[in-house]
Amino acid sequence: MSDHLIVVPERATAEAIVADLVDEGFTEARVLRQPLAGDDDAEAAEWGVLVVEELVVDESGPVESGLRDRFAALAQEHDGWYDPNP
Repeated sequence: MSDHLIVVPERATAEAIVADLVDEGFTEARVLRQPLAGDDDAEAAEWGVLVVEELVVDESGPVESGLRDRFAALAQEHDGWYDPNP
């Protein structure tokens, strides 16, 4: 099993990413609200896409590496960031 977190600034973007990943057949993808570290403002948040892929057995193998590369590029494309170990 592998977990990935893609963080983007807009909720609509996160929801679109989740919809695309579910359409592609990922076993679990959902939107999470990501509060900004050190910010007391409840409105200050980014949006996370948590992807859990249960079919990945070897986290050091080529499939996992490909997922990390893909999710990192997806985050960058949407002015966000990627956490391979959420």
